[in-house]
Amino acid sequence: MKFGAQVTVYRNTWDSVREVAELLDQGPWDSIWYADHYLPPPGIKEEEHLAAQEAFTVAAATASITTNLKIGHLVLGNTYRNPGLVAKMAGTLDHISHGRFVLGIGAAWFKREHEAYGWDFPSMKERQDRFQEACELIRMMFTADGPVDYRGEYYRLDRAPLEPGCYQQPHTPIMVGGTGERRTLRTLAMYGDVFNLDGWARQGMSMDVYRHKTGVLEKHCEDVGRDPAEIRRTLLMPLQITEDEAATERFLKALGPGSMSGPKSYLIDRIGEFRDAGVDEIMFGFIRTGDIEKYQQVEEEIVAAFD
Repeated sequence: MKFGAQVTVYRNTWDSVREVAELLDQGPWDSIWYADHYLPPPGIKEEEHLAAQEAFTVAAATASITTNLKIGHLVLGNTYRNPGLVAKMAGTLDHISHGRFVLGIGAAWFKREHEAYGWDFPSMKERQDRFQEACELIRMMFTADGPVDYRGEYYRLDRAPLEPGCYQQPHTPIMVGGTGERRTLRTLAMYGDVFNLDGWARQGMSMDVYRHKTGVLEKHCEDVGRDPAEIRRTLLMPLQITEDEAATERFLKALGPGSMSGPKSYLIDRIGEFRDAGVDEIMFGFIRTGDIEKYQQVEEEIVAAFD
């Protein structure tokens, strides 16, 4: 079982992010992940002036100060960048990190962010259509032997090379963010390498939810001729270690049934169930970036239990 942490890059400073990255890199952790937002979510007007650091820049900086951690995003918003540019940035970052980068990308959801920076925020259908095209285009660039031509409804390439190409072989892994059953999981089956069940999505973190979503993914894999064993299974798990039943009740009310709050023995047992069900990696969230002691607590009480 691998473990990572989702480290926030808003309402804080680069120095606080760096402190966490260096701590994780020196410990038993496997990965570090950043969200991709230009305003602090979920979109409170009074907080729009607070810091929100650009996620690709932070990932590149992290690659230069770490040697062990995989680095990725949970997840990049497709509407913020042209996918050809994303492929170029990913290839460069894969080389900077010597093969430690995972490209996590989703269709994007934060409307106010688009309004603030003058980006179009199309309908859900169009965002899903754009996202599917983007994943196809990026995978083509990652796997092509030479320059790529692409003619989609929204994106085009004219003999576009990817140099430097992927450092990892056969290519930089693509994590398709989101668990929408009709479109997103089908896009994952077609073009992705990593599945992630997002515990922030208010669907809960129950085993029933996990099994249902992976069942849908497996059906899409069957439809498109993909072996589901090729897709690595991961969880983004907001985590709260507490003996306080009231705190757990508030946590479950906010994030859905089965979410991960309670005594460490309960959490270890629950995580063990996901491991036994085929989950390869869990990324913990809900830890304030500047709270080094909380990261150390999770490392000592949870991560160490799976050595």
